[in-house]
Amino acid sequence: MFSASRLLAALCAASALLLTEAQSGASIIAGSPVSAVWPPANATDTALDIFFPDASEIGHPGATPTGDEAFAVQTAPSAPLKEDILPLIAPGGAQVVISDNATTPFDVARSWGNLSPYWSLGGAWGLPNTSEIIPAGCELTQAHLLHRHGARYPTSGGPPAVFASKIQAAANSTGFNATGPLAFLNTWTYELGAEYDLGVAFRVKYGNLLKGFTDLPVFRTTSERTLNFAAGFFGVPTYQTAYHQSIMIEDTGFFSSLAPWNSCPNANNAISSLGSLASANWTAVYLNDTVARLQPFIEGVTLDTATVMQMQMTCAYETEEWKGFEYAYDLSLWYGNGPGNPVTASLGAAWSAELLARLTQTPPTNFTATAMNGTLDGSNITFPLTQPLYVDATHDTVISTITTALNLTTMAAAGPLPVDRVQPNQTYFGNQVVPFGSNLIAQVMSCPTIASNSTTASSSSSYAPAAADSTTQYIRFLLNDGVVPLTGLAHCETPNSDGLCALTNFVQGLAERLAEIDFEFDCFANYSAPVPDLIVDGRMKK
Repeated sequence: MFSASRLLAALCAASALLLTEAQSGASIIAGSPVSAVWPPANATDTALDIFFPDASEIGHPGATPTGDEAFAVQTAPSAPLKEDILPLIAPGGAQVVISDNATTPFDVARSWGNLSPYWSLGGAWGLPNTSEIIPAGCELTQAHLLHRHGARYPTSGGPPAVFASKIQAAANSTGFNATGPLAFLNTWTYELGAEYDLGVAFRVKYGNLLKGFTDLPVFRTTSERTLNFAAGFFGVPTYQTAYHQSIMIEDTGFFSSLAPWNSCPNANNAISSLGSLASANWTAVYLNDTVARLQPFIEGVTLDTATVMQMQMTCAYETEEWKGFEYAYDLSLWYGNGPGNPVTASLGAAWSAELLARLTQTPPTNFTATAMNGTLDGSNITFPLTQPLYVDATHDTVISTITTALNLTTMAAAGPLPVDRVQPNQTYFGNQVVPFGSNLIAQVMSCPTIASNSTTASSSSSYAPAAADSTTQYIRFLLNDGVVPLTGLAHCETPNSDGLCALTNFVQGLAERLAEIDFEFDCFANYSAPVPDLIVDGRMKK
């Protein structure tokens, strides 16, 4: 989060700049009320509204219901730099500090897999001296944001709802009674139904890109997600006229890069269950002893490992069990929608192909090679190619397919996750890849040309101009504020210390990666997943 000292430093830096301008004869602007105005004059063209129907016209809202306000930890705001999940109001008193030893604190909120709130990861992806701040000497020219919603209510039929149904069924038949540490269940009611702050943070970081842009940008979302991001980015109450919202239908029979599984049969059959099978196998291991420990405190419901895992979404017991819970989600993601599933790269190829089109300003034409929507992506109105800022709202599982399609290999460096034990050198964590509020950002920037052999350790010394006044367009990716090296793409294999890859090299490498992904085979061929499953790049080897 921003601190007072950080804000003071920023003000001092701004003051120094103004003083320098004043001394050099520049205009005095200190205290001026002049600011950028959005939307720009004459940008609103109501004739285009027909291309952007609202949610009531689109329909297909999905199965995430509404309900009472969620537990405080699930609604904690995202700050521009996310270092923790404060402020939180712990229900029923102060939060309990859990430690797995005398010196190392254990943060249970970071053990919830893809249910964890996101925090800024810094150098987690292998570039410890980087940050989301643009390297010195570079100028940001474009940003592409792909983000997951913030904390939401559980999906219908999810584990909390299933557990609540078991308790309710027992209470209305044989009777239910809980004692000891589980006594709170006697009066517990399930009232939860089914992203605004990310928009505020993104405006702080990237809003400057819209200066000079004279059209309204198109931001995209699926029909299962309302784009509350825009309310944070543009402000209430005028945000609804500040951009165009393109809603992509998320339902069976519709093509969409933001919900690609609806056009991929193999993403909806036995192959799609690899993640849940791996998670269930591990759940039977790490919760085996827990069942016997908790059963004496409950009458009316017979516990098993699946039921206890559902209970873990309600209350913490021991550190080791929460580490096991986290790993269960890691397994589910790796084998279900990550590097270990044979259809994952094909699912993420659609958005990756759209990114390639945006970067090259080349309209896509091959709509059979991915799950792209030919109607929307074939129009320069609903799929513009000249914006300095792109925003797409999607699901956690889609983000994980896209990181696989981009072949971000540092995540999979330790290889396949074993299903009977926690991987000791693990590099793939669901709470880092797709927590609540997860965001993948591609930063495009103009920098002094980097010498081809530059591998220095700090951004301040990593530039060696090839010629006087030589500049080059570069791109890099940040996942939850951590710079991700592009070592898995051809022509970007040698990591620059700032995670930069020349844009022309990236375009060539991404085109080659997309060419090797066979959407037709991966999604429609009749095959079984390999046993053991050693896939690490989301592709089935023919």
